[in-house]
Amino acid sequence: MRITDPQAMRAMAHPLRLSLIELLGALGPSTAAQCARHLDSTQASCSFHLRQLAKYGFVEEAPPSGDAREHPWQLTDVEQNWAADGGPAADELERVFVQREADRILAWRAKADGQPEHWRGASFVGGATVPMTAGELESVRGQIRAVLEPYIARLSERTDWPADHRFVRILLAGTPLSHLDEGE
Repeated sequence: MRITDPQAMRAMAHPLRLSLIELLGALGPSTAAQCARHLDSTQASCSFHLRQLAKYGFVEEAPPSGDAREHPWQLTDVEQNWAADGGPAADELERVFVQREADRILAWRAKADGQPEHWRGASFVGGATVPMTAGELESVRGQIRAVLEPYIARLSERTDWPADHRFVRILLAGTPLSHLDEGE
């Protein structure tokens, strides 16, 4: 889903709403109560934020589960993206998104010593400062996207997940460094 409406961007620019979108992508249809348990929140808060996400088309009510008291929600699309040049609303969404991701990386690093060795060894944080053109950067983005596509597809198919899987967050960013530009 490509988000271009500033109101929708503002609606999404909330850490709990981003977590709800991610959770529904990972778990599939879930009630506000189930979301609250996973996110260490309250059912009332999750319910409110799910309704706000529904207002802008990010989530919708899922088919009933059989219990008339339960109202599961589901994503309308497993992917959301927005234009970085979308004005103040996009700027705020990006700020919230990046801060949330940085906090998660630091939280993992803080508890990594208590995690199984094979997960510590597989996790990574790194970067590279390299000279490239805007076209080359677009190409890198496309190549990384192609590598991740089979794993992203698992969210929709929900079959054949490895028994020893964990949900892993892959953060991707390609940002020019102005202070290294020639003549600066």
